[in-house]
Amino acid sequence: MSNKIRPSEQKHKLFQELIEREDPEVFREFFKRGMEKLLQESVEGEVTDYLGRQWYEHRGSGDAKAGYRNGYYDRQVSTAEGPLRIRQPRVRESGERFESKILARLDRLEKRLKELAGEMYVRGLSTRDIEQTLVDEEGNALLSRSSVSRLNETLSEEYESFRKRDLSQFDVVYLFADGVYEAIRSYTNNQAILCSWGICADGTKTLLHVGAVEGESTEAWTAFFEDMLTRGLRQPLLVVSDGAKGIHKAIGECFPRAERQRCLAHKLRNILVKLPKEKQQEVLEKIRAVYYAPDEETARLLAARVIDEYAAIYPSAIQTFSQDLDACLVQLRYPSGHRRYIRTTNVLERAFEEEKRRTKVLPQHVHEKAAVGLVFAVLWRASIKWQRVLMTDLDLAQLKHIRSLICPHQHEDEFISYRLAGEPPIILHTRKDLTYFREGLGGMDARVL
Repeated sequence: MSNKIRPSEQKHKLFQELIEREDPEVFREFFKRGMEKLLQESVEGEVTDYLGRQWYEHRGSGDAKAGYRNGYYDRQVSTAEGPLRIRQPRVRESGERFESKILARLDRLEKRLKELAGEMYVRGLSTRDIEQTLVDEEGNALLSRSSVSRLNETLSEEYESFRKRDLSQFDVVYLFADGVYEAIRSYTNNQAILCSWGICADGTKTLLHVGAVEGESTEAWTAFFEDMLTRGLRQPLLVVSDGAKGIHKAIGECFPRAERQRCLAHKLRNILVKLPKEKQQEVLEKIRAVYYAPDEETARLLAARVIDEYAAIYPSAIQTFSQDLDACLVQLRYPSGHRRYIRTTNVLERAFEEEKRRTKVLPQHVHEKAAVGLVFAVLWRASIKWQRVLMTDLDLAQLKHIRSLICPHQHEDEFISYRLAGEPPIILHTRKDLTYFREGLGGMDARVL
């Protein structure tokens, strides 16, 4: 066709030819070419409005608007009906770049399609599944293979932005930490991915940090916590974790004045495997009564009865129960309405289950970057749905009182979490010493080793 004929006129001619065809498939082609014709005419109309003159009309001496048409270039636009091919007009020397609002909107629709592909990937579909799902009626892919294969890169970019966040404005009262393992090609025994989230003074739950390490060693957990502290994380009142020695020691080093709560779900599982099946229910009911007691004094009386009754019969189980008992009962010092949330790391556990369900379609991650990006994406989307924790005025008053005992030299009333003042704490070695301190008779900060 002649270059003197506008693309919209060319589309019109093709449109007329379709009308005259007697083909049963003509309607689909008719609809598609009609969309192309309408889109081409609309874009050319935008140029006319932008320049203020028709095609081949010269600019008058009094026209304030500069610029002129300078041909076209081919462009493909993705739609639900398949790719549409149009001719994008060029405008030269107009002083400012001409941008088609119509095509910009279509670009946003294509961007939304890519976002949809990303959500499908996070929710468990492989890249091949996505390629086979996002197709038009003719089986043509709506997204290019390169766009689909870049999904890992997109998630990695999301993760990089997340891990650089400023954490100084999060008033984290309760901090939780746990790890999950993912299969990666370069790792024989899988790679650990450490995770942390918190409950803030306003009742919100928030995912704070996700990071890949070789294993859950003291050094790994210390570096993980220090990364958050460097980004402004304030000292929480309570840190909840499992009983691994590495994380236990790291909590003591990075959060020296915070109390540590042992995850009771992990603890009960450890006790359960050391009991005969026929006695598990009986013993666990009495142990749960200890952990769910109304106060710490009652819990210790019940714990003593459990030890007296079963120590000679099931010594291994009772030894596990007795170990770290203080850390299992810390939650009883906190507001009763919060205890169901701080006894365990269950929110992370449930998020890990969801993450495993979605990553099982991948027998192995290609590399660490892909693994962390996908695990983060799954956990982040799960965290958005986490429900708030009720924080009553009484609860907040109790938490502020606990804070005043843990760190009496702090006076930032707008936060319940706190920053270390720099002075070393007094190390108290007995529970009696801690009671003395908590009753207000101690003059400085303290903790029990």
